[in-house]
Amino acid sequence: MGIFDKLQELGKLVEGVNEVADEVGRSTVVDYGEPVYSLYTALKLGNLHRQIDITDEEGNVKYYTKSSIIAIKGKTDIMDTDGNVIAHLEKKPISLHEIHFITMADGRQFTLSNELFHIVNDITNIEELGWQIRGNIVGLSFNLLDGNEAPIATIGKKMISIHDKYCIDLYQPQYEQEVVAIVIQLEKMIEDRNDNEESSGFSFGFGD
Repeated sequence: MGIFDKLQELGKLVEGVNEVADEVGRSTVVDYGEPVYSLYTALKLGNLHRQIDITDEEGNVKYYTKSSIIAIKGKTDIMDTDGNVIAHLEKKPISLHEIHFITMADGRQFTLSNELFHIVNDITNIEELGWQIRGNIVGLSFNLLDGNEAPIATIGKKMISIHDKYCIDLYQPQYEQEVVAIVIQLEKMIEDRNDNEESSGFSFGFGD
């Protein structure tokens, strides 16, 4: 397959995933109404530690990440503006898959698996919390629901974005830090996938 054929394939893939993302956004407005408030996240391109900032609607930083220099360790802390760690992220290879651990400051731990990337529009359980992710996980456009199927948050992003910005609409603000940790860990998983694709000689351009 030539490069032109690959580009055509990429265009079809992006178009299809964007349609899914748009549909998630439309159903969110209809079904859930307006969120309590929104947060935003953007990867700092070219940053050695791949720092990610979480900002409020006015652009003020609320949280930021600190990652290990050696990417294979996969360790990241999410900090608040006072320098307190609110969550620790880590990945470990288990069998043929990587399990990504999230540990909150109070010791609660839950996991995400890279098997998430086998789906585009499906339901994924976060068993430790009793939550579900529904939507386009690869594009970080999905709804996060609690055990009663009530919205906790919705996350949206265009598949191809120079600034890699995501919008996090919060419906249950008491879970703000858990939601931030989940979104950042998913973003880290997409970065890892993108790095692996680049090392294999062809990238679809997900992440940075």
